[in-house]
Amino acid sequence: MIRRGHAFGSPVFAAADGQGGSARPLSVGPAERLRFERDGFLTVRGMFDAAAMAALTRWTDELAEAPEVPGRHWVYHEQSVLDPARKVMQRIENFCPHHEAFDRFVCGGEIIACVAALLGEPAVLFKEKINFKMPGGAGFKPHQDQQAGWGRYAPFFVTALVSIDPATLENGCLEIAGGRHKEGLIGEEWKPLDDAQMAGMDFTSVPTEPGDVIFFDSYVPHRSSENLTGRQRRVLYLTYNAASAGDHRAQYYADKYASFPPDIEREQGRSYVFRV
Repeated sequence: MIRRGHAFGSPVFAAADGQGGSARPLSVGPAERLRFERDGFLTVRGMFDAAAMAALTRWTDELAEAPEVPGRHWVYHEQSVLDPARKVMQRIENFCPHHEAFDRFVCGGEIIACVAALLGEPAVLFKEKINFKMPGGAGFKPHQDQQAGWGRYAPFFVTALVSIDPATLENGCLEIAGGRHKEGLIGEEWKPLDDAQMAGMDFTSVPTEPGDVIFFDSYVPHRSSENLTGRQRRVLYLTYNAASAGDHRAQYYADKYASFPPDIEREQGRSYVFRV
């Protein structure tokens, strides 16, 4: 599935690794699938090389620097925890229809092939976002992605985290409670996990370098801390579901627009609250 869109003048990945013609084996095989099923997540170090990451970084910069206008990619901002009087970019979503190179990478490259290997069947894109976590960017409370009302679209999802910048203990790398995905929906929808629900949970920090990828399922609890360093921590999050469960991307973004549109398209005087 390839969605065409404006490319901001960028080149396109021509092969799975961005090098144009590589035939290296897929990064996910039967052994990796077993680890994923056991732990609820799978870390693949160095999945993308320096050339591929240079392209991803360039495309991310293009989106961040593009004007915020209605009908384009969605940009959200947040209050800085270091300077409450200042707002910083928090994330960009719904950009594949407006950036052809990113779209090809997301919907026709190695990531979706690896997700399909983990699912055991073809995959389809559900949503895409870039979390920027700028200096002063807030963390994310412990939650399961499935708590965000995703059950109305499909029963199960796999998200791929692609580290654009180094994600460290200091700037808020992903923390995962491995194995707890087997318990199904632990928390209530639209609410972070509370202390009682997290009793006995052991969150493990998973620092990543540019080019590393973490695949995790929609029931594994995870969280991250705020970024109190002087450098941004950009992470690409790509979420997919099994193609047999249907293509729900358009409906998801229509529903999200109704309740939590991008900053540039919000109604004056209306309150918008991020929940999970």
